Amino acid sequence: MTDTPNDGKALSVTIDAGTFKRIPIRTRVVMPGDDLDAVVTEYAQGLVQPGDILFVTEKIVAITQGRSYALDEIEPRALARFLSRYVTKTSYGIGLGMPETMEMALRECGTPRILFAAAVSAVTKLFGRRGDFYRIAGDRARAIDGPTDGTIPPYDNAVVLGPTEPDAVSARVKRLLGDVAEVAVVDINDIGGNILGSTLDKAGEQRLVRILADNPLGQGTQSTPMGIIRKD
Repeated sequence: MTDTPNDGKALSVTIDAGTFKRIPIRTRVVMPGDDLDAVVTEYAQGLVQPGDILFVTEKIVAITQGRSYALDEIEPRALARFLSRYVTKTSYGIGLGMPETMEMALRECGTPRILFAAAVSAVTKLFGRRGDFYRIAGDRARAIDGPTDGTIPPYDNAVVLGPTEPDAVSARVKRLLGDVAEVAVVDINDIGGNILGSTLDKAGEQRLVRILADNPLGQGTQSTPMGIIRKD
């Protein structure tokens, strides 16, 4: 590992708590059937230092949990096709704006919750308010990833759900690292992000969101699904 940022990204950021490096860790493409602990051991264990935070993208956690699905494995129902038409498309990702991702949201979150979120969002958008759909649908809907132009194969033809038990995953990885570093499972994109699970307290999670606000790992072909935060 070298202290080199991904293309177009800054290595360090300064917030109210100080200046922090966000060091990307490049790996091979993580595939279904891979073991997360083995990936962390191979690529990160020898790099973390006391006081670091290892942040792991939710996507590789979910993939190693068997939560990725090829598009041709998903048969969207009529409701999914209908609702996906009304999702705002953005430059950072497809979100639930395709029938296959919306179908998986219906399965993950339940039809009543998605319908309620859609109904509230339709009303509040009339008044210029944004984001109510995901606030109501919750993190499980927000964490669903669909394919984009920059997605690494084979995930350019797949839907990846959010990970299960991210707090437990974080605690397990921290023990694997010998308890020398805190660990967080993060869902970060170019317009913000969430900490899905971690070994940090709430203040630490809020600080971590600010440190990662500019999405230092990117979300395309960088193949850096983990990173280290180190106070500069």
